[in-house]
Amino acid sequence: MKLRSSSREDPEINLTSLIDVVLLLLVFFMISTSFVRESKVGIRLPEASATSDAVAEEDPVVIAVTAQGSYLVNDRPLLDDRPETLEDAIRTLGGKNPGTRLTISADAQASHQSVITAMDVAGRLGYIEMNIATVKPRADGS
Repeated sequence: MKLRSSSREDPEINLTSLIDVVLLLLVFFMISTSFVRESKVGIRLPEASATSDAVAEEDPVVIAVTAQGSYLVNDRPLLDDRPETLEDAIRTLGGKNPGTRLTISADAQASHQSVITAMDVAGRLGYIEMNIATVKPRADGS
């Protein structure tokens, strides 16, 4: 009794299902890519012309924060480090126009909280243009 067949067939690989899966993945990625593009928020930044003469003539308010966390407003030391005292000093020494520029010059060792407190007080007084003063490192590394 012979159990094996005499004709031997070569195996075939059917690529139809593989092609279907690849095409479905291609369609999926094409559709999901268009969703990402649609979810972007378009922002058009405002344009500004040259600085006006009125703003350029006014001296900016300068708040200096020392390493110990004390404040100086326009190079004048304050009595204490409370935010209320800083607010009164900015209101008194800063002029009547809160639209003027404000510069915060903090020591490198000053606490982050002291700088944020100065920014918060200035923001409550209506200052919208705040600059933080920095220095460029020297080329010799010191």
